[in-house]
Amino acid sequence: MGAKPTLMIDINIILDVLQKREPFYAASAGLLAVIERGEALGYIAAHGVTTLYYLLQKGKNSSAARADITSLLQILKIAPVDQETIEQALNLEFRDFEDAVQMISALRCKVDFLITRNVKDYNPALLPVMQPVDFLETM
Repeated sequence: MGAKPTLMIDINIILDVLQKREPFYAASAGLLAVIERGEALGYIAAHGVTTLYYLLQKGKNSSAARADITSLLQILKIAPVDQETIEQALNLEFRDFEDAVQMISALRCKVDFLITRNVKDYNPALLPVMQPVDFLETM
C-alpha cells in the first residue's frame, strides 16, 4: 500500500478496545495501534462520538467516558456530519440510518476504507468496508 490509508472507524471497534470485548479485542486494538503509530489516518463520524459517550458513561461514569473520548481524539479525527450528509444518507437504502450517515460521512471525507465488524450492514457498500482483521492483513 503506497500512501497512508484513510479509515472511518465504526464505534463497535472502539468499544471492542475500551471494553476489552473478546474475541474482537486484539484485532481492534491492533487497528487503533496502526492509527496511533501514524501508519493510517483514522476518522470517527461526529454522531458516533455522542453515541460512544452515552454507551461509555452507562458502563462507567461521565468523567471516565470523557477521559476515554479525550484519549480517543488524540488519534482520531472527527468526520463532520452536516445537513448535506443527513440528506444524502436519507437516500441510502440502509436498514440502520446511523450506518447510512456514517457511510456518507466517510465518502465526504474521502476515506479509503470503512472499518467495522458489521460489514453486512453497509449494503450497498459505496466504498470498501472491512473488518479490522482483514484490514490489518493488507498492511
